[in-house]
Amino acid sequence: MGHKPRIRKGDRVVVISGKDLGVEGRVLEVLPRKERVIVEGVNRITRHEKVRMSRRGAQEGGITHKEAAIHVSNVALVDPSDGKPSRIGYKIESNGAKSRVSKRSGAEV
Repeated sequence: MGHKPRIRKGDRVVVISGKDLGVEGRVLEVLPRKERVIVEGVNRITRHEKVRMSRRGAQEGGITHKEAAIHVSNVALVDPSDGKPSRIGYKIESNGAKSRVSKRSGAEV
């Protein structure tokens, strides 16, 4: 279905299209099979949750806000050298290790 994404959990990304255009955030979760990512503070949705009992016996419910997933093509990694959006490439080191690099500056991510 999906392929291995170049963006990983913990990366700083910027939204390059959609209603949250230009917003920067940290990747909280990657959903590779759906080709989607969940980014901190981006695509916030309102959930109306039913009142139910928690394990401690307290009642939980009401309106909550949380981040929904957005497509991985709508985010770009923030280049570590200048803070601008960049695509990601790979470089194979002489010892055989593979590392991610910014296409913009060549800096290792």
